[in-house]
Amino acid sequence: MSNSDSFIEEVTEEVRRDRLYALMRRYGWIAVLAILLLVGGAAWNEWRKAQAQARAEAFGDALVAALALPEAEARAAALDTVTAPGPGGSALRDLLAAATRAETDPQGAATRLLAVADNAEVPQVYRQIATLKAVALPDSGLGVEDRRARLAPLAAGTGLLRLLAEEQLALIDIETGARDAAIARLAALAVDAEATAALRRRATQVIVALGEVPPEMPGLAGDLPAGR
Repeated sequence: MSNSDSFIEEVTEEVRRDRLYALMRRYGWIAVLAILLLVGGAAWNEWRKAQAQARAEAFGDALVAALALPEAEARAAALDTVTAPGPGGSALRDLLAAATRAETDPQGAATRLLAVADNAEVPQVYRQIATLKAVALPDSGLGVEDRRARLAPLAAGTGLLRLLAEEQLALIDIETGARDAAIARLAALAVDAEATAALRRRATQVIVALGEVPPEMPGLAGDLPAGR
């Protein structure tokens, strides 16, 4: 390589460096800002996660402390003061509060449960549980047709909630004198593969109490009296 070529190459390289430095001076703040935004965003996200975890832990501790009180009214009053982190937390608190008042104020407990059941912001599983608990409460003040209407969507679903809804519908059938319909529902529950052993046992026991012979279920027959 000649001296002139070497000189030209050095000059070209120097010009490139000058241009690069000029670009960095002009636009370097953008790169710095992008880095700061990335770091700040990650830090903010971690802070939010830590805050959410702290709120959840405080909520759980408050529920445990309230439920540890010896008197039902004291437990209910303490639960009413617990601040819940979101609709799901509020639903859980209200379910527990209703349970503490179920014996002393069944109508008030049912009203609170139905408020959870009718709240569209609450997760569906809490709404379904609240519906079942409200319908199953003795002396809740709910009419037969209201209870049937609330149970119908659950009975049309799947899983354990469907079976529990069918059990409640069978009890309503007994209450209203629809004996054959109740026995048919209970017999279906007794042989349903998705039913728990406890649920099948309850169904067969009610069938026996109604004077009918329950369907044979392995493992359960020995626990039941013979039908009349």
